[in-house]
Amino acid sequence: MPAAIVNLAYLLASVLFIFALKGMSHPRTAVRGNLLGAAGMLLAVVVTVLDRRIVSFEIIVAGLVAGSAIGAVLALKIHMTAMPQMVALLNGFGGAASALVAGAALVEALHMGAAMDMQFKVSTALSGLIGGVTFLGSLVAFGKLQELITGAAVVFPGRHVLNAVVAAANVALCAAVVIRPEELLFYWALLAASCVLGVLATIGIGGADMPVVISLLNSYSGLAACATGFVLQNNMLIIAGSLVGASGIILTQIMCKAMNRSLANVLFGGFGAQAVAKGDDVYKGKVKAASAEEIAMVLANARRVAIVPGYGMAVSQAQHAVRALQQLLEQRGAEVFFAIHPVAGRMPGHMNVLLAEADVPYEALKEMDEANPLFPQTDVSIVIGANDVVNPLARTDPKSPIAGMPILDVDRSRTVVVIKRSLSPGFAGIPNPLFAADNTLMFFSDGQKAVNDIIQAVKEI
Repeated sequence: MPAAIVNLAYLLASVLFIFALKGMSHPRTAVRGNLLGAAGMLLAVVVTVLDRRIVSFEIIVAGLVAGSAIGAVLALKIHMTAMPQMVALLNGFGGAASALVAGAALVEALHMGAAMDMQFKVSTALSGLIGGVTFLGSLVAFGKLQELITGAAVVFPGRHVLNAVVAAANVALCAAVVIRPEELLFYWALLAASCVLGVLATIGIGGADMPVVISLLNSYSGLAACATGFVLQNNMLIIAGSLVGASGIILTQIMCKAMNRSLANVLFGGFGAQAVAKGDDVYKGKVKAASAEEIAMVLANARRVAIVPGYGMAVSQAQHAVRALQQLLEQRGAEVFFAIHPVAGRMPGHMNVLLAEADVPYEALKEMDEANPLFPQTDVSIVIGANDVVNPLARTDPKSPIAGMPILDVDRSRTVVVIKRSLSPGFAGIPNPLFAADNTLMFFSDGQKAVNDIIQAVKEI
């Protein structure tokens, strides 16, 4: 295939990737952005395999069919609640693919007796290092999110020293790969050591920080792909990897800002390792349980209602019921908006995706900075499965693990209704004084059932 056509196709794919990122920056255009990104990736893959003639067309078609079938099954079968785990796995697969492709390129170069310049050697080492960290780090994140392993931060004495030793070993092996690339053992040892580093770097991070970890691992997978692009001298892979790496880092910074924490604190702080307080003193004799009928009477006179979704909404699949409640209240003359915290759920944009699935109008979604000024003039705020992102301790207790974290100020509403199965703490492992506040009513139930019960009670008024 002529080089001009290949480069033109790569340029078009790059443009599609850029427009895809632009589209995915807003819920209204996210679907279109996703389609543009998929089209760009398909174009890049097809042009690459046709240009390089790596394998026969039969194998290419078989790979496309098999990969498309697996992707279709995953798209149809994976529930929205499991999407964070799915993203973590995809990040891991991306890192593993980059590391293995770089290793295969090294084996091929040695077999062919080809000259290896410094760019090739350094890129190969970086691809193995970042790819291994991404692969095992993503598997650990998947295990935490899937509750196959504890979601709390796993900390132990001397862990930072151990991490430093393993990191130093990885640096030494990278140098060995660059100096002695003909010794394949160095590369595979680097891959193994980087996998160990990925486990150690992720196992000490608690579940509350998973949105940050997922976006960071996404960035790692892009950087690994970029390094592999330099190994293969493939401009498209360099561009795509750079875009993913840069966007992942930007998203990570946004998540850290939303939690008022530095990236170093997320990676090394051991946040969520243990509960720092008990809820007995906070809740004893102060929690007011309410029924659906009582909540319906409060909603009957409400002129402005805020709905605050959290991970509990995702678990109970209550987004469609929430949409029905919104429509019912609006039909009765109330103004209803959704207050979205940037780190609600288990991945960036988790709540936005769920509400978009239920056809909630984009205009009704309010980001935290836009929603907080509205709460003092809000009659009822309904919190569905959210915990740490509405915990007033972030404002009032400087010793709290979430001190300084920006929260949704639902406690400043006239009445707060919290729908939750129990008084169990969130990922931060601390009690929430909101549940015992004078203006709070607790509705202990499954999220979807609770909302449906409220809808039925409102209709009967």
